[in-house]
Amino acid sequence: MRLLLIRHGQTPSNLKRLLDSAAPGPGLTPLGLEQAAALPGTLADERIDALYASTLVRTQLTAEPLSRASGLDVVIRDGIREIAAGDLEMRGDDESAQKYLNTAFAWSSGDTALRMPGGETGEETLGRFDAVVAEAAKTGADTVAMVSHGAVIRTWTAARAGNVDVAFVAARPLPNTGIVALTGSPEQGWDLQLWEGRPLGR
Repeated sequence: MRLLLIRHGQTPSNLKRLLDSAAPGPGLTPLGLEQAAALPGTLADERIDALYASTLVRTQLTAEPLSRASGLDVVIRDGIREIAAGDLEMRGDDESAQKYLNTAFAWSSGDTALRMPGGETGEETLGRFDAVVAEAAKTGADTVAMVSHGAVIRTWTAARAGNVDVAFVAARPLPNTGIVALTGSPEQGWDLQLWEGRPLGR
């Protein structure tokens, strides 16, 4: 299966650098709407068979243009929502942001019992994302697009892709509507093919 993980378009909280993970969350900025509108063109060469979004408003708004262009209904699943910030929710300071990412990347390195302060463990976060990917794989779709969130996409990719590590994703923040492409299956594992539309090594 080809799995396209797409970060949502820009939100007001992104502009303020806030750890905004609670549902339903904010909508998109005017730029975010433009970014979402550009996705069908960006993905014109992809033959998408199934389209998913998280329970947060920003991913559903980002998925709407793809849904219209492809004729696919958007499947809404809580499992691909952002990593819950817990006690760090709506914080915008550098220390909180670093603690959030350090915890998430520790999960990718195998310390999945670690808990985000006041939030989830890595087992819970990766497990819920895994469940949605497994559900999509069982449909038999060749290419699945999931509109999700930056931190959880980076964390899950580092944990599940066999050809990249935490250092790779830690050095590459995913921009709004940035796309990560993987191939594989829940049973055989995953390989990262593209990061922000570029092959590995470029």
